[in-house]
Amino acid sequence: MSKIAVIGSNMVDLITYIDRMPAQGETLEAPGFALGCGGKGANQAVAAAKLGADVLMLTKVGDDMFADNTLANFQRFGIDTRYVQRVPGVSSGVAPIFVQADSHNSILIVKGANAHLVPADLDAAEQALRECSLIVLQLEINVETVYHAIEFGREHNIPVLLNPAPALSGLSREHLAHLDFLVPNESELALITGQVVDSPESAHNAALKLVASGIRHVIVTLGQQGALYVGEEGEFQIPGLSVAARDTTGAGDAFIGCFIHHWSRDRDIRAAMTQAVAYSACSVTGLGTQTSYPDATAFAEFQRRLDA
Repeated sequence: MSKIAVIGSNMVDLITYIDRMPAQGETLEAPGFALGCGGKGANQAVAAAKLGADVLMLTKVGDDMFADNTLANFQRFGIDTRYVQRVPGVSSGVAPIFVQADSHNSILIVKGANAHLVPADLDAAEQALRECSLIVLQLEINVETVYHAIEFGREHNIPVLLNPAPALSGLSREHLAHLDFLVPNESELALITGQVVDSPESAHNAALKLVASGIRHVIVTLGQQGALYVGEEGEFQIPGLSVAARDTTGAGDAFIGCFIHHWSRDRDIRAAMTQAVAYSACSVTGLGTQTSYPDATAFAEFQRRLDA
């Protein structure tokens, strides 16, 4: 089984379930709270590992009570943590998350130790990275480290996937052109292209612009409407699934984790996207981020219920 390298963030999720956001100066009682492991990089790594992928994680944790828990969480899912390093005197990354009754969420992130993952850390892991079949990136780490990883993949002929989240303006067009996969949501696609993206049609037009710039495959996640593909294999949309959503936090990461697992096995983009749309839909029926991601057995049962 080929190995997937996830180079990215880890966060401690501080999840508060609310009826509504308080106004300035207002104090409200919230009905629930949960503490969990998160971060876009860690979420994608855990989702893939839960489905059976062999995952190598490159990230930094802090010098606090959260670090041991984060490491143990990776190891519990069989993720290779050789290159998960502690940063003395620095906090771990944290993400306060506010989930409303309608399942929508608002998130703050504090990078903490994640900001200390630098290009030299990738160079130190060169041999392990060269043995991987896919490099997966996000934007919760320094963008210079992301660019270095893209160039590393190009130099060693390793496909690279970037999830450009959280959205960041001014990304290097030169580096984006070297990507094999770009997987934005609609708002991230709009920021990158400078075009209005408010429908599958406008998403298609914006994605065409990115493919023309050199990116081989653009996959746009569309929430309840599924996911759109534009690239070397044509143009198509995988429709969404109707489910009773409880918490949409981490749904995009669930999509990517499932996609990279399936694509790394057989290189079938359409099939991997179909699985990823279903996996993301399954994740929003649970609470939290990684806690809502099913393993292979639970996901198969979810799909059987859909087909029944």
